[in-house]
Amino acid sequence: MLLEDFGEYLQHARVQQRLSPRTLQLYTDGLARLQGMLVDASIAPRTLSLAQARRLAALLHKQGLAPKSIALLLSVWRSCYRWLGLQGRVALNPFDGLKAPKAPKPLPKALGVDDAVQLANHVPDEIADSRLEARDRAMVEMLYGAGLRAAELIGLDAQASGQAAGWVDLQSMEVHVLGKGGKRRSTPLGRAAAEALKDWLAVRDQLAAPGEPALFVGARGHRVAGSVLRTMLSNRAISAGMPAHVHPHMLRHSFASHLLQSSGDLRAVQELLGHAHITTTQVYTQLDLQHLARIYDAAHPRAKK
Repeated sequence: MLLEDFGEYLQHARVQQRLSPRTLQLYTDGLARLQGMLVDASIAPRTLSLAQARRLAALLHKQGLAPKSIALLLSVWRSCYRWLGLQGRVALNPFDGLKAPKAPKPLPKALGVDDAVQLANHVPDEIADSRLEARDRAMVEMLYGAGLRAAELIGLDAQASGQAAGWVDLQSMEVHVLGKGGKRRSTPLGRAAAEALKDWLAVRDQLAAPGEPALFVGARGHRVAGSVLRTMLSNRAISAGMPAHVHPHMLRHSFASHLLQSSGDLRAVQELLGHAHITTTQVYTQLDLQHLARIYDAAHPRAKK
């Protein structure tokens, strides 16, 4: 009756609107699963030990549940036994300190080289304002050509100053940005990005509000917002026929992956991205291996079916 009593407590909490219907359902499902596993193992809820609780968690993993699903179930079970402990009905909480296996970090999504170049070269069929099109092209080129974060791109000012978070030096072909943790770095500006930026600078003052320092401005003349950048890039990718949703950070991932494929210089890529630790950059070596694996599968006689 222990688990059933906790279920009734949850129902009461729901009546008092302290639990959402979805949360109540998650708890109910989790308790039902625990009840079934305890019955199958011939374990009484009151006598569940630490070792038995670990075996239950291991069984969840063996059944193929994802780490996040296991973590959710353990949280439900931990809450149940915590309540039972407060009621004085169990001596210990066997799920205290029990953690789900770590979920593998997903690899960053990057465009293929051909797709990235196609996106950078794309000219929309319909252009409402040629000035904004020049801005958009320059932003895409700088995201992919310099590996900037969205916030770093938006934070660029048109001119270097003591207050500028970042700026572009066209003479030296460099971008100076303020990255994570307040760290400054400089990264080269490619020829295509420099040309696109020059085209934008030729019309920027027609849109910029008086005294606006931002390099990239919106239709109202002030610093472009992150939402505008994301929407523009998503729409541009659709117009260019990209196979997947494209967001600003995907172009940074593409910049890193394509550099690593061509150079193999992990330390240089780390410096260009502004990563504090080489381990952060090493994830791109896995993307590089995936690229090589696809080439192998497509080209090697022994890989073909």
